[in-house]
Amino acid sequence: MPPVTLPSDLDHHYPTVNGIRMHYVSAGTGDTVLLLHGFPEFWYSWRHQIAALAPHYRVIAPDLRGYNETENTGPYDTGTLQQDVLSLIEHVGADRVHLVGHDWGAVIAWLLGMNHPEALRTLSICNVPHPALFMKGIRNPRQLLRSWYIGAFQVPLLPERAIAIRNYHILARTLIRDCRPGTFTRDDIKMFLQAWRRQGLGGGINWYRALLRSPQRLPDPVPIIETPTLFIWGEQDIALRKELTYGTEDYVRDLRMEYLPEASHWVQQEEPERVNALLLEHLGAATATPHA
Repeated sequence: MPPVTLPSDLDHHYPTVNGIRMHYVSAGTGDTVLLLHGFPEFWYSWRHQIAALAPHYRVIAPDLRGYNETENTGPYDTGTLQQDVLSLIEHVGADRVHLVGHDWGAVIAWLLGMNHPEALRTLSICNVPHPALFMKGIRNPRQLLRSWYIGAFQVPLLPERAIAIRNYHILARTLIRDCRPGTFTRDDIKMFLQAWRRQGLGGGINWYRALLRSPQRLPDPVPIIETPTLFIWGEQDIALRKELTYGTEDYVRDLRMEYLPEASHWVQQEEPERVNALLLEHLGAATATPHA
């Protein structure tokens, strides 16, 4: 895959957001698109989307709490993580945003879709099931086995040390191996290594610890998401089964589901052209409607 050229107006910001020093990048003008990364990523995971969206929108891509250049300070419960995003939306002066999330960023995006629809124009999700469906699916022994790492991350200190073995080169090789050849350039891997080494991945691991130690129950009944939602799923995800997506329409009123048969969990980096086209269509269709 050829290297991506980031927009010439890409800028770095370091405001205080919800009590922590947060780093984010921005590019472009227009309606705001907010991109939320997952584990063990950072803003650069959206490099292809930033390049494609910035000519049409103002794109904001933060390092989330505990990652890269954003302060590694708790708590890490999902309520706090949602408030981080809401405070960032307020900081950048957006009334509503097009919210896009992958992995853990998608978890927070789902929750904001349920709890704070007033902040969203559209919702786009990459490779994380709706929380209600994940809670049901985790009871399946096959999925429980695939999600072994959630339990492993509960051990104090050891996961941080294990993941940092050989100065994070093993983690980089794992990321490369999970994706089709050519997904990452040498410069991409250098960027990831630099981000991981800056303050380690303990902050991201603490998200998993808080998930079990400070569980946030979903409301009963689970609120139906009314925001127009695009759900992109790479079918070669080795950690999350495709079956976890079945029944999403029970929780989302306006849903477009797109399966990418050859893509892995790292869908927006592995198939950027397809993901970018889907996002541009979804965001554009919502912008063209009166309610958006």
